[in-house]
Order: sequence, then C-alpha cells, then structure tokens
Amino acid sequence: MKKIRFEDLILFENADYLIINKRPYLSTLEDRHEAQNILELAREYIPDAQVCHRLDKETSGCLVIAKHPDAYRHLSIQFEDRQVIKVYHAVTEGLHDFQDKAVDRNLQSSAKGKAKIHVDGKPALTYFSTIKKYQAHTLVACRPVTGRLHQIRVHLSFLNAPIVGDELYGGRPLYLSQLKRKFNLKKDTEELPIMQRVALHAQFIGFIGFSDEEIAIEAPYPKDFAVLVKQLEKTD
Repeated sequence: MKKIRFEDLILFENADYLIINKRPYLSTLEDRHEAQNILELAREYIPDAQVCHRLDKETSGCLVIAKHPDAYRHLSIQFEDRQVIKVYHAVTEGLHDFQDKAVDRNLQSSAKGKAKIHVDGKPALTYFSTIKKYQAHTLVACRPVTGRLHQIRVHLSFLNAPIVGDELYGGRPLYLSQLKRKFNLKKDTEELPIMQRVALHAQFIGFIGFSDEEIAIEAPYPKDFAVLVKQLEKTD
C-alpha cells in the first residue's frame, strides 16, 4: 500500500477531535504485518493523538481520534455509558425486513480472533433496520449499542443474514456473473468478487464534543462498497 496522506482521510476536525473515513485494509493500531496504521499516521499529524475506538482492518468508515488526553477521556466515558451513536451499513445475503430488530445475545471471543454467541459471553446488543432490498440481497443499517469483537457480523449471521464476503461467519463472495445474465468473462481470466472484503462500512457516528456541542458525521462509501451497491441497484 502506498503512503497514505492523512489529511485526505479527514471528515471533521476541531480543537479536540478528528474524525476520519478509514480506508479498508488499514489497521487502526500497530500491525507488525503492515507498514502503516491509523495511529501512526495520526501522530505524524497531531503528536498527542489517541484513537478513541477501533474498526476491524477490513472495515471502512468513521473513526474518531482525540487530539489531547482530556478529549480522549471525555469520549471514553461516553463509550462506557453507551451514549455514542454508531451506525454501520452492511450488504447481507437474503431478503430481510428488519425494523429496529434487536439482537441481544452474549458474545465470547476466542484466542484465534473469532467470536461466537455464548451464554457465558459478554453482553452484546445490536439493532438492525432494512434500508433497501434487492433481488437476493439486503442493505442493512446496523446500530451496535455495545462494542464487542465482530459483534455486527455474528449477530447478522444469527439472523440468517450473513454479510457478503464474510466467510468467517457464513457469508459468501458475490460475483458480477451472479447478477448479470449476459456476463461474459474473458478467456483464461479468473473472475474476482465485486468486493474483496467483508461488505461492512461505519457510515455514521454521533457524540457530545468536549465543549458540549453535538458532533454527528457521515462517512461516504469507499469505492468498492459504492460499486457493490451500484451493481445491486442495476439488477434491482
């Protein structure tokens, strides 16, 4: 991955916080397998920067960074009290009519970085609402109240609505040939999925700023997610 210009990621900035649109495949914190990560890039821009929460490496979208320790503590309290509003968009398999559908199922994570529903796990609550249904897929708004490992992914799988491309939790890659009847692949060419990652994007975040102002920011879809939705719209 070529060197990322941190300024190009910024959606919002004031004296206390930065909100960026995290690119997919970019780790939030230090990753020994990657030359770049969000925390390192942020500290080149603001030396005292602290990441206030995490997104999975494959997940794109809204990520909040505090510029100073007091701002970090201020937002940490809101996360602990479950006052931060986060909305993710996911493309799921199947047709689903979710209307503020609640999934309240404890989650337990393993040493291998996989989560599962388990009675002895930590409390996890997510609300789901259908945005739009297509021929065989649904665009879903996901609002996690808690922040457990892979929470949205596991809860959608529980609803028999695994996320496109999420093979860890029952989802499958989606190919253009599945959507277009007259799709012709060039000879000796292997077809790649429309989106080569889990189809999940952190679309919105809202919280109270350090000066008691309301902060509410939306992150535009990255190119791969936008292309996937556009293809689904064409075949609707």
